Amino acid sequence: MIIASIDIGTNTILLLIAEVDTVSKKLKTVRDEFRIPRIGEGLLVNSPIKKEKIKLLIKTLSEYKEIIAQYSFDKVILTATNAFRIASNAGELVKKIKSELNLDITIVPGKDEARLSFLGAISGFPSEDKYLVIDIGGGSTEVIFGSRAGINFSNSYPVGVVSLTERFLKKQPPEVDEIIQFNNFVKGIFEVIEYNKITPSRTIAIAGTPTTLACIKQKLTSYDESLIEGSVLTKSEVGEFVEILSKLKPDEIKSKFGRTVYGREDVLFAGTGILYSLMDSMNIQEVLVSTKGIRYGAIINYLNQKSN
Repeated sequence: MIIASIDIGTNTILLLIAEVDTVSKKLKTVRDEFRIPRIGEGLLVNSPIKKEKIKLLIKTLSEYKEIIAQYSFDKVILTATNAFRIASNAGELVKKIKSELNLDITIVPGKDEARLSFLGAISGFPSEDKYLVIDIGGGSTEVIFGSRAGINFSNSYPVGVVSLTERFLKKQPPEVDEIIQFNNFVKGIFEVIEYNKITPSRTIAIAGTPTTLACIKQKLTSYDESLIEGSVLTKSEVGEFVEILSKLKPDEIKSKFGRTVYGREDVLFAGTGILYSLMDSMNIQEVLVSTKGIRYGAIINYLNQKSN
C-alpha cells in the first residue's frame, strides 16, 4: 500500500510518500520532499494568510500532486497545523484547494498535532521506552510524553520559530534586549509544564531546528536522513549554537553553514533558543534527533483508525 502524507506547517510544507505494511504498520520511505514557503509569515490570530503566500501554497501542493501521481498511490492525507488554526481565511482556503486541486485538508487542533508528532517521532525507535517528544514548529511547539501504550502528557504551546522571530527578534543579529525578552517569554510559557511527572527514557526532538543543528554538527553539505536520524544533540552543544547564532546575520549563517540552513537562516536562532530553554528547564542533557513527525504520524493514525 502506498500512502502520501503532506504536512502543511507555518514555515514548511513536507511530503512523505511511503510504502506501508498494513499488518505491522511499518513505513518504508519511498520519497521525501520539503519546501519552505512560510505561509504563516506575518500571520496573527484571526488575520488572513497573505495572497502571495496562498499562491506559494497552491504552487507547492500542485508540485506535490504531480510527484504523487508518479506512484500507484492508495491514499493522500493532508494535515494543516497552526497557520490554518489561527488564519481567518482557513475555511476559504480549504474549499479553494478542494476546488482547484481536489485535495482534502484536515486542520488539526493543537492536541491532535502533538499526538501525530508523537506517533511519527517514536515510529523510528523500536523499544517500549517512555518517550518525551519535542516538536518545534513555525507557529507552535508541542511537548508530548508517553509510550506506545498511550500518551501521559501532551500540550501545544504558542511559541514557534516564525512567530517569535517576528515578535521579538526584529534585528538580525538580535540585540541583547531582544534576546532577554525572547528568553523571558519562552521560559514563562514553559513554566506551566509539570516536569516532575515527566520521566522519559529517551527525549526525541523533531522538525527543522534539530535536524538543521544535526546537519551543522556533522558538517553536512546536504541533507542526509540516514546520518541525521537518531543522531545526538547535547544541551551544551545546543547552548553553543545559541551563542554562535546570536552573533550572525542570516546571510552569514548561510555562508558559514551552507545549503542545509537555507530557508531557515533567519529563524534558526529562535528555534535553537526554544530547544535550549526546554532542555534547561526540564534538565534534559541530550536529545535524539528524528527526521520523522506529523507526516509519519498521520499515516500511522490513518492505519490505526482503519484497523479499529
